[in-house]
Amino acid sequence: MSDASDLQALLDSQRRAFKEAPFPSLATRRDRLKRLATLTRRHRDEIVTAISTDFGHRAAMETRLTEVATVLQSAGFTRRRLRRWMRPERQPVGWRLLPARAKVHYQPLGVVGIIAPSNYPWNLAWLPAIDALAAGNRVMIKPSEHSPATSALMARLAARYFAPEELCVAEGDADLARAFAALPFDHLLFTGSANIGREVARAAATNLTPVTLELGGKTPALVAADADLERAAERIAFGKWLNAGRTCIAPDHVLVDASRLEAFLKAMQRQIARFYPQGTASHDYSAVPGAAHRQRLQAMLDEARDHGCRVIDLGERLELPDGGVKLPPTLIVDPSDSLTLMHEEIFGPWLPVLGVRDMDAAITRIKSQPRPLALYAFTEDPALRRRLLEETHSGGVVFNDTLWHNAVPALPFGGVGESGSGAYHGEAGFQRFSHARAVFTQSPRSQVGRLNPPYRRWLLRLLGL
Repeated sequence: MSDASDLQALLDSQRRAFKEAPFPSLATRRDRLKRLATLTRRHRDEIVTAISTDFGHRAAMETRLTEVATVLQSAGFTRRRLRRWMRPERQPVGWRLLPARAKVHYQPLGVVGIIAPSNYPWNLAWLPAIDALAAGNRVMIKPSEHSPATSALMARLAARYFAPEELCVAEGDADLARAFAALPFDHLLFTGSANIGREVARAAATNLTPVTLELGGKTPALVAADADLERAAERIAFGKWLNAGRTCIAPDHVLVDASRLEAFLKAMQRQIARFYPQGTASHDYSAVPGAAHRQRLQAMLDEARDHGCRVIDLGERLELPDGGVKLPPTLIVDPSDSLTLMHEEIFGPWLPVLGVRDMDAAITRIKSQPRPLALYAFTEDPALRRRLLEETHSGGVVFNDTLWHNAVPALPFGGVGESGSGAYHGEAGFQRFSHARAVFTQSPRSQVGRLNPPYRRWLLRLLGL
């Protein structure tokens, strides 16, 4: 893709095709989802290789688990349930309007734009595409310029399995991404940082384009006094160091009962040694791509050291022969709130661990922060769980684990406040990319004509009006 005019031509082509077929049949939608799944299944090894190339090193199992399996699962889940989702939903009209009928008819929006990030370049491009195609839309995808090998593969395979007026991939740099965001889509979904999300929202606002923003934030993990420390350490370690911490719903920091802080730190060290027995040299530990991003992370850690924080290195920085760089899992104990890593999303392998006086203090802290994309709580206490659900806000909540809510296709995925707006996945995604059209059908036996002027006061009283 060379310039904005090429993007506009693609959009015009998709819009013309949509006008010719504004309500694709169930069979057509299922066929598109099947092709998307086939594209992913047949080229799994190429996907693994491309992402590892972009990262400098990405564990093959992580790619298969988080990129390939999620897309296949979502496509299958959606195909099986699409007939029911497409069916108009009957709604009550109230006794005063009987025997009229009302229903909600889900209508495709038109052309949906998707701007995907580089941390999960396959997953976060195709999952929203599944929902948009299921809803009957045409789709344009702008993958990240920071994952060029994956973007090139995506563009090549999309052109092989889809007509460009159905679905297309626009490769290009940040300037092209800005031009993409400014197109008059019928809906635009962006996944990435809050700062870029604001720019995307401003660009879309010019065209009154509805926007779904999937951002990130400071996702807390709370370890209560009754939690199983070994289990909590295992699940937090998995959620944090999957993809070397570059997951928007990864635990950003841990709040643990102060009396159990040291025991928790030891449990975390045991889990890391078990997960990655060769440290950063372990093949299952992924690299952190991007020199600027690594410099940002290093500056965060250096600032914490300079302020006297206790830093526990759980490995060593490793420079790979092909240019990749692995940054070690690192614990930062009780950092000050003034530090950068406590007010910016970390998005890397550093994990602050803070001792809190009690769960009241933990909840107060969570409520004082911007609303995160996820909240993790390790506790069996039903009263504490209820308090967290009722007193705090987050995109999602997971008890006694991390990340796995994102693997349930039936659950909506999205943020709230600073962590984003709107949700997709499953039926929520189908509805996100549809217009819920109100349909009212009057009956020939209707008596509403009795409400025409001149008004009869006795009739109004009879109707309770």
